[in-house]
Amino acid sequence: MNSFRLPYHLIVDQGIFSRVPEVMEDAIPGIGTKKSILVTEENLVQIFQPVIDQIHASFPACEEYLLQQQTYDNAVSLAKYITMNDISVVIGLGGGTVLDLAKFAAFVSKSHYICLPTTLSNDSLASPVAVLGTVGKARKTFRCTIPDAILVDTDAIVSAPKKQLLSGIGDTISKYTALNDWKLAYQKGNDRVDDFAYMISKMAFNSICYNDQRDLKSLDFLKRLTQALVMGGLAMEIAGSSRPSSGSEHLFNHSLEENFGDQVNVPHGIAVAMGSYGACKFQNRNIGKITRVIQTYEIPVRPSDWKIDEDLFVEAWQTAAATRPERYTILNETDLSAGRLAELYREMEEVFAAL
Repeated sequence: MNSFRLPYHLIVDQGIFSRVPEVMEDAIPGIGTKKSILVTEENLVQIFQPVIDQIHASFPACEEYLLQQQTYDNAVSLAKYITMNDISVVIGLGGGTVLDLAKFAAFVSKSHYICLPTTLSNDSLASPVAVLGTVGKARKTFRCTIPDAILVDTDAIVSAPKKQLLSGIGDTISKYTALNDWKLAYQKGNDRVDDFAYMISKMAFNSICYNDQRDLKSLDFLKRLTQALVMGGLAMEIAGSSRPSSGSEHLFNHSLEENFGDQVNVPHGIAVAMGSYGACKFQNRNIGKITRVIQTYEIPVRPSDWKIDEDLFVEAWQTAAATRPERYTILNETDLSAGRLAELYREMEEVFAAL
């Protein structure tokens, strides 16, 4: 059985970023006096300068690291700096790119890690993996640790673009097909399924799929989406892999990023939602669930809206499995002929034309 750990705190509240030492004192005594480093990026400094000033006031011995590139080398270099300078607390403030780099650097340096997300666009805020650049445009998923605390400030989240929240919803609904791929891999003798992790990931999907709250900026919805994304991350921690949250729909996203990055740029959560529609069709499952959530929240998954034409769409699916050849999914046994994929493309163009 895989051993796992859980965050000390998960708090969704207004103004929580200004109370970090207060809420963390029970878990890390004297945290406000410890040497720390705030990991963020330059454009966020301009947006959240008052918040950053407050963090520095709360942590007098706090340095600042501005992310330039989300690469493995930069993460390791930051970890070395943290270790050499006896820094014990890493604070990540930002979206997925910042949080992944901060999380991995904290893991390598064996430091405490506090996650302060400025967007709810994907489950990287709580997952035990970090996606970092390696050679050229290639990216690799690295095992690391989950945060000691995840503190979500609703003041920060409501100021984020709506598209980022839609991306978070997309990342959550992708669990529908990811879980089925996981079960398929188990049936084929290619993986094992952790029932508890499976259940938690399914709960994350259901919490959004059967949600009756439509106001994306309401406190109730923000709490619900945060919990769904965190559940997805914790499911991966419990399972010891990304299986509860990543299947063929994520391989489609990887293919877009790694093979067609010069031509298209689709946010992660939108891309996996787009991939979930196709994966669901390949799996012969109830496509109505996926379609209903996408249409209800108007998640922009129509391929042509992202400059994905029919040929690119076909090639992205045909090369998807090769991006993670060790991962068994429905792509290993379904018809990926150009004709079938072209038909799927035209279907998605029609079904989501109004979004």
